[in-house]
Amino acid sequence: VQLQASGGGLVQPGGSLRLSCAASGFSFDYYAIGWFRQAPGKEREWVSGLSGSDGTTYYADSVKGRCTISRDNAKNTVYLQMNSLKPEDTAVYYCATGEVSGSPHEAEYFYWGQGTLVTVSS
Repeated sequence: VQLQASGGGLVQPGGSLRLSCAASGFSFDYYAIGWFRQAPGKEREWVSGLSGSDGTTYYADSVKGRCTISRDNAKNTVYLQMNSLKPEDTAVYYCATGEVSGSPHEAEYFYWGQGTLVTVSS
């Protein structure tokens, strides 16, 4: 079982990035998917979630309206489209999977990707 996060990089404020989380060894159909981020010197925080069973989406207030979580079933991949990026979005972004859709609690996720760095700076 593996989650592979990718798509991070350096982007100017106001720009966009699309993060990907590819799963191998299991299907997202039966699990919840979450995106978390950890900024330098801060605790990891939940950003967004997606129910693998019914596609319900969830967003933290800090990214609501700027981010969209989606899924490609054929590729067993989940995406996080981030728009209107701000310097405070700078963080390592992690994808994870668990059983409670939309949960902001790390303890409820049992598989984690390795993280991808997003830097928002001019």
